[in-house]
Amino acid sequence: MPNFVFAYHGGKPPESPEEGAKVMAAWNAWFETMGSAVVDGGAPVGASKTVAAGGVTDGGGANPLSGYSIVSADTIDAAVDMAKGCPILEGGGNVEVAEAMEM
Repeated sequence: MPNFVFAYHGGKPPESPEEGAKVMAAWNAWFETMGSAVVDGGAPVGASKTVAAGGVTDGGGANPLSGYSIVSADTIDAAVDMAKGCPILEGGGNVEVAEAMEM
């Protein structure tokens, strides 16, 4: 069964420890709905730099990465259905879904 990367964009950090606990509870509940399909729950990411032939820029471009997860699914459409339950969607963020190709 192929793996898929969920690349999270947008959202915002919690403003208090209480809000952080609520956000983590929502993410954990979502991961539980996917069960063993969650290969790697991933993590949020910090500030990024983009490296290109012409140099290095800060900030991650127009739609910077805010985190990632890896899931297992039969098809990309099945992975997309899983992503539709992601808590980041409630905060205005989005999930990019891409197959991690076997090499």
